[in-house]
Amino acid sequence: MGLDQEDLDLTNDDHFIDKEKLSAPIKSTADKFQLVPEFLKVRGLVKQHLDSFNYFINVGIHKIVKANSRITSTVDPSIYLRFKKVRVGEPSIINVNTVENINPHMCRLADMTYAAPIFVNIEYVHGSHGNKAKSAKDNVIIGRMPIMLRSCRCVLHGKDEEELARLGECPLDPGGYFIIKGTEKVLLIQEQLSKNRIIIDSDKKGNINASVTSSTEMTKSKTVIQMEKEKIYLFLHRFVKKIPIIIVLKAMGMESDQEIVQMVGRDPRFSASLLPSIEECVSEGVNTQKQALDYLEAKVKKISYGTPPEKDGRALSILRDLFLAHVPVPDNNFRQKCFYVGVMLRRMIEAMLNKDAMDDKDYVGNKRLELSGQLISLLFEDLFKTMLSEAIKNVDHILNKPIRASRFDFSQCLNKDSRYSISLGLERTLSTGNFDIKRFRMHRKGMTQVLTRLSFIGSMGFITKISPQFEKSRKVSGPRSLQPSQWGMLCPCDTPEGESCGLVKNLALMTHVTTDEEEGPLVAMCYKLGVTDLEVLSAEELHTPDSFLVILNGLILGKHSRPQYFANSLRRLRRAGKIGEFVSVFTNEKQHCVYVASDVGRVCRPLVIADKGISRVKQHHMKELQDGVRTFDDFIRDGLIEYLDVNEENNALIALYESDGTTELDEGAEAAKADTTHIEIEPFTILGVVAGLIPYPHHNQSPRNTYQCAMGKQAMGNIAYNQLNRMDTLLYLLVYPQRPLLTTRTIELVGYDKLGAGQNATVAVMSFSGYDIEDAIVMNKSSLDRGFGRCIVMKKIVAMSQKYDNCTADRILIPQRTGPDAEKMQMMWKQP
Repeated sequence: MGLDQEDLDLTNDDHFIDKEKLSAPIKSTADKFQLVPEFLKVRGLVKQHLDSFNYFINVGIHKIVKANSRITSTVDPSIYLRFKKVRVGEPSIINVNTVENINPHMCRLADMTYAAPIFVNIEYVHGSHGNKAKSAKDNVIIGRMPIMLRSCRCVLHGKDEEELARLGECPLDPGGYFIIKGTEKVLLIQEQLSKNRIIIDSDKKGNINASVTSSTEMTKSKTVIQMEKEKIYLFLHRFVKKIPIIIVLKAMGMESDQEIVQMVGRDPRFSASLLPSIEECVSEGVNTQKQALDYLEAKVKKISYGTPPEKDGRALSILRDLFLAHVPVPDNNFRQKCFYVGVMLRRMIEAMLNKDAMDDKDYVGNKRLELSGQLISLLFEDLFKTMLSEAIKNVDHILNKPIRASRFDFSQCLNKDSRYSISLGLERTLSTGNFDIKRFRMHRKGMTQVLTRLSFIGSMGFITKISPQFEKSRKVSGPRSLQPSQWGMLCPCDTPEGESCGLVKNLALMTHVTTDEEEGPLVAMCYKLGVTDLEVLSAEELHTPDSFLVILNGLILGKHSRPQYFANSLRRLRRAGKIGEFVSVFTNEKQHCVYVASDVGRVCRPLVIADKGISRVKQHHMKELQDGVRTFDDFIRDGLIEYLDVNEENNALIALYESDGTTELDEGAEAAKADTTHIEIEPFTILGVVAGLIPYPHHNQSPRNTYQCAMGKQAMGNIAYNQLNRMDTLLYLLVYPQRPLLTTRTIELVGYDKLGAGQNATVAVMSFSGYDIEDAIVMNKSSLDRGFGRCIVMKKIVAMSQKYDNCTADRILIPQRTGPDAEKMQMMWKQP
């Protein structure tokens, strides 16, 4: 059958229309929904715990061992031990001198700790009576590391459903927790103020201060510069009392008062604010660097325990190593530190003149979330350094003996006691939840909690919980109130009622918490993009009005005369995959700064990039995703989606739906459409896992959603596929759990439809003059007979089976029901 010309034209037209449809931007939000499950495969929910722990196992532990790789005897410096390589093995136990691999379910049932040995390769000196020789040993065990379930060292990593079932695991169990002595323990996410950042705040008396909590691999310290009675002082724990800030600057080599004033700013109001401090410095008779150092030397606290004398003097070494510890001092050149103090002073005086310049401590951009990998890293570093100091003590004790009969071997000083100190320290801390790390002045309680297994959704919500830095007893409203900066990052509904209301928070569905990235390549990239190095700037050039300071992770790199060009260039490089996908660039117009951040613990989330209000994600991209040709990471790599943190969101205009970016109402709407930079992937992802169970939450009074978040975790149902093989202390299981009549997308995403809780009750009440029904259910007897609300309660009972002297022994049996059958059974058991 042939086609005429008219038919051919029609088919060509249709083909053309289909092609256009494919390349047209997505109009409805439903089309982008497929991105959410794809995101949850690679990031989000429990993945940040796993990423953090994997980073510690693959990178962090190597850095700690490398930084403390060589230990030397204080008695004889030629005797040393060097760590060459470290690795964490497979989870196993030593059973009658044989290594036996273990899996998590085995540990749950046998009350064991799911841990793996830490192996090191060592090189050391041994010998006897002056004959020293070098030797090496491989795979020496220095302790045991508890392993997070589903992490890269766990036996469950990368297994499919069939293999998980064979290992006795539930495929829907997300992992992200530890098994310590048979108990499932979660290391809660800890909320902290940003490290290495200037925070402008005021104390109870109204005095304005600038504080920086410096944190490096070597030291951690807090520096506070405060204004009291128009004079500015430094507060540092190693000095006896407050020190005038001008004396500190002079001690660091900035002797000229004119240079100090220029460094803070040319505005006459700035110099007027500095004048009382300069006058005080003159009245103290301090004019030169030597006089300033002598003044500080007299103010240094006397420390009782023995510390080695500093070759440069105590005051200079405190300024170099503790004062703003994160700012480097190459070859005793304090210029960078002086400029940093200048920026702190300028921001303080600006806050004094204008209260809007004060920092909000509750703003999510000023917070960092500490994950399990970082916390275990701190703990391991402390225990490892303790083990090394014990080893040195043992060596010195042996070498100090006048007569040694046995042959000396340094590797023997890593004895059983010191090896077990790491294993026991990690196990005890994770078991009790009390972090006592004196080296880092860290004393926190309740850091780990038992994973609640009341319901499946309860344990999912527990893993996304954020523990606050404030005590719950403090009656403060600021940290409890809902912050606008929490949008999309932290769930607005899921918070407990009562004293911890608003303090304990939960992550939203598509939140990701960043891990650390290498700074070196990023610094080089910034200088390539035209940042003027701080070294070549004079004090007067620091705050010229036509340029912005560039600050990377709290460290001032230099200046840039075209800040918008610089920020846009970095964004283009990020979208092209040339720099890390989690690097954030934020231009702060008020402070005249461009902040670049690549540090650990920032909350960020993915957003669709829009060009003049039109989404970059087209229909054909989504079709490729559904066909399995494209993954979520491909969307990031191709510059269709990017991660924004809280600070960078301030420089973005985000539309909730794509229609918001393309509405043609008036000229204002047209302008907004043109300025729209990003579009939400799915609006419901601003809620967390537990709040996502509520159908149509935007139709409720807001406290109702909060109440449901508390009650939804308590619904009885199924907890896991392996629930009947578990040995939990107490288990509540519903016999006939049902799916809800009205389900939500979050329920399907987290797998709650497969492990439901609760039953659908149909209530028909016609009350004329009888009972007033509000918070109650009227039940008919037949529904209960059919099994409505029937549940199983399972308790673990522990009994010891003992043997006695008269050759008898206890036998543990199932309790029998009374009756003739039970009597027969008892007679059978009594027979020899």
